[in-house]
Amino acid sequence: MASGIGVGLLLCLVGLLVIGTYGAAAGLAGAAGRAVGLAKGAVPAAYQPMVQKWGNLCPAINPALLAAQLYQESGWNPRAQSPAGAQGIAQFIPETWAAHAVDGDGDGKKDIWNPADAIASAASYDCELARYVKDAPGNATENMLAAYNAGAYRVIQYNGVPPYGETQGYVKSITTLAKSFEAPTGPVASSHQAAAAIYFAQEQLGKRYLWGGDGTADQGGRFDCSGLTKAAYHSVGIELPRVANDQWNAGPHPNRNELLPGDLVFFANDLNDPRSIHHVGIYVGGGYMINAPYTGAVIRFDKIDTPDYIGATRVTSDGAKALPAGNAA
Repeated sequence: MASGIGVGLLLCLVGLLVIGTYGAAAGLAGAAGRAVGLAKGAVPAAYQPMVQKWGNLCPAINPALLAAQLYQESGWNPRAQSPAGAQGIAQFIPETWAAHAVDGDGDGKKDIWNPADAIASAASYDCELARYVKDAPGNATENMLAAYNAGAYRVIQYNGVPPYGETQGYVKSITTLAKSFEAPTGPVASSHQAAAAIYFAQEQLGKRYLWGGDGTADQGGRFDCSGLTKAAYHSVGIELPRVANDQWNAGPHPNRNELLPGDLVFFANDLNDPRSIHHVGIYVGGGYMINAPYTGAVIRFDKIDTPDYIGATRVTSDGAKALPAGNAA
């Protein structure tokens, strides 16, 4: 009976935190500043200096945009190879590589499998395309991305992003995904769906953890950590990937002191590498998350401040839609 009272009191506290935090956030949402640079931990440490350097090569790109392109192309896999023959972390077709590669690390070689060369070449190619379409009306970055997808001639022909669904989708996908790599310079806009996602997660409290659990009837409605967060956002019409480290890029990354209820909070083996994320929970306020922790435990409230806390993501519908369906293997 005492434990039931304790859970009830904590649920009341969560309700007050959600209401109070969203009340405060309402005045901040419209004040969110333009994010610049790279968010801490957004890019694997091995590649961050390269992305930061080459992402400032020309005005049409920035480090976050370059990071979004690389993540969308390969998921940071330097040995990625697509069925179409695209190779390396930047997924260059060999013919395109032959025409546009640069020696990024100054070792006298242009190696498509070397991230130092491939990242530099991706940025250089972006800037080449931007120069080709510099006189087209509209946003220079969007025109560059459209040229990457449809060709510079089509951007010039249509005086901007051409009316092709694939091209327009690509431009939106990359510019949206870039927000998940940006370091915020002001408060990140609050999520309208978060409160309902928390409500779903609260309804699962006390259920036993199940590794690989998606909450299906044959699993007794049980979840593991990323199964719970995926289901919580599915309940509000947002489809997240199944794996925790893929959920990381479903929106921008608020700082620890800017967390709001509904943010996904992540834990990693290497705090400089988001691909090492091994766990995720859903933040409820006051330093607590709803957590599906491990086999033998139940879904419960836990504190987020542990040594392996890497950061948080404020899930957005557009952010989730922008995630790559699958990277080259």
